[in-house]
Amino acid sequence: MKVITLTTDMGLNDHYVASLKGTLLKSSHDIQVVDITHTVRPFDISEAAFHVRSCFTDFPDETVHIIGVDSEPIVNFGGSDGSFPSIMRFQNQYFISCDNGFFGAFLGENKSQGFWRVDDILSNEKLFKFPTKNVLLPAALRLLDGDSPEQIGTASTEYKNALNPIAISETNLIKGYVIHVDHYGNAITNINRELFNRFGEDTPFVLYFKRKDYFIDIISEAYNEVPQGEKVAIFNENDFLEIAINRGANGSTGGAEQLFGLRINDMIRVEFTPPGSRETIESLF
Repeated sequence: MKVITLTTDMGLNDHYVASLKGTLLKSSHDIQVVDITHTVRPFDISEAAFHVRSCFTDFPDETVHIIGVDSEPIVNFGGSDGSFPSIMRFQNQYFISCDNGFFGAFLGENKSQGFWRVDDILSNEKLFKFPTKNVLLPAALRLLDGDSPEQIGTASTEYKNALNPIAISETNLIKGYVIHVDHYGNAITNINRELFNRFGEDTPFVLYFKRKDYFIDIISEAYNEVPQGEKVAIFNENDFLEIAINRGANGSTGGAEQLFGLRINDMIRVEFTPPGSRETIESLF
């Protein structure tokens, strides 16, 4: 089965997503279209990269992922060096987007299996009016029909990288940021388990967010390890530190987002107290 995923900032109130799916279904009867999300903040390619990165490993080899966020090509406009529709291969899957920073944000420190710029995008200016449909989709369909990336584009080794905040470690301290707030109001940070465990799995710590009296000093394995309405910190399926309220999003509240006022780009601090650094956790306060 041929699989294409869609990630866009088009929302669901207009006809745009239906037009994309109709075009795909009309072009091939043997195709499975999967929506990753269509609620990316307009032009926010870092958020698009987060969503795709969080789930692409659940898809089979040769899946083609279309990222229709900030997808209008830029060709030497206003002194820019351009934003060209491009194809990247990574872990035996394909990712098609404009080279607007998505690829670098998605890969992080990883290396791709190949990168190609789609050729002949200037042959018809009408393609620019709905570029996700008229430029990215045709490239995806050609891949599914058996064309190689070399037949569609020109190989390149350079791609842009969006500026994403990174978690940093200092002496007995990690500084990270909220990078996503999900449907339940859970605040997902860019602090991963590997960085956290560098300080020792049994090292006492205090996780601070927003205010000094908002803190957590234990990592739970699941939300229900704490009573309903209590704050909780877990490492999620993708091993990123997440701050939540157990069953906090109940229709009248919005989980950690509303109850604690956590927002994207808010700083999260984790202070560790390895042996000899402080006598007790209470000395932190």
